[in-house]
Amino acid sequence: MTIYTRMALAIAMLIALTTGITAQTDTPAQGDTQKARPRTTSTQEKKDPQKTGERLEPDDPARTPTDVPPDMQANRQEQISEEGAVTPIYNNFFTTYKLGPEDVISVEVFNQDRYSRKNIIVPPSGRISLSLIPGGVFVNGKTVEEVAAIITKKYDEFIIDPQVTVSLDKASSYRYSIIGDVGQPGIRLMSHRMTVTEAIAEAGGVLSTGDRSKVYVLRRQPTGIMAPILVNVSAIYKGKAPDTTYLVPGDQIVVPGNKMKKVREWLSFTSVLGFARIFGVPVP
Repeated sequence: MTIYTRMALAIAMLIALTTGITAQTDTPAQGDTQKARPRTTSTQEKKDPQKTGERLEPDDPARTPTDVPPDMQANRQEQISEEGAVTPIYNNFFTTYKLGPEDVISVEVFNQDRYSRKNIIVPPSGRISLSLIPGGVFVNGKTVEEVAAIITKKYDEFIIDPQVTVSLDKASSYRYSIIGDVGQPGIRLMSHRMTVTEAIAEAGGVLSTGDRSKVYVLRRQPTGIMAPILVNVSAIYKGKAPDTTYLVPGDQIVVPGNKMKKVREWLSFTSVLGFARIFGVPVP
């Protein structure tokens, strides 16, 4: 047997061995058919949100997404809790709001456009005029729900089962005043429920001569006496006290001066006194 014949036999044996190995790898056994070929379906299987932990709604705090970092989850929970705490405060303000002069309201009678009115400005007398109601309706000191009940009772004589809705379009009768060492003292409109710190911010903030730790609110008591309510605004700014002192109509915020203001007043008086002595002006 020549060397060429031996080489040809070796190559043939190598090819046969390679073919056998490939066949064993690509062709699964009859019992392993399900393992070798993955099952395919025309539609994707639905995932159970409770098993996967995925959230169906973005604002649903009951479920927590699995692909969101813990710090983002904590921030979202904090936002939801803040919204839940703030919303009732403002809703409560408008539902308990007592109507007064310059407030703007709208009266809507369902399916009765001729009896509905929009943008009614409450006059100083507090009495608004409506169709088929002689003398109008007195609204001062009443909530929108109370006014709606009165109008419903009036229209019940002319309309079958009247459905009346009264809405507050603009709150203009609630006012408060702020005096002392603030940027812009004066009388201001309270169009929403606000704290003392919010009122101070709207007035331009406390000046450098103001004492933030001794701010107080003068509130009229049932006896007619104005009683002070101390508010440590400095502690609130530092996060050491809660910002929970809310204003009521007629409140007066007073921001007193601090030691710096007294020093400036003394220096000013001293300069005036020195000027008077130089020019021989008699000083009382």
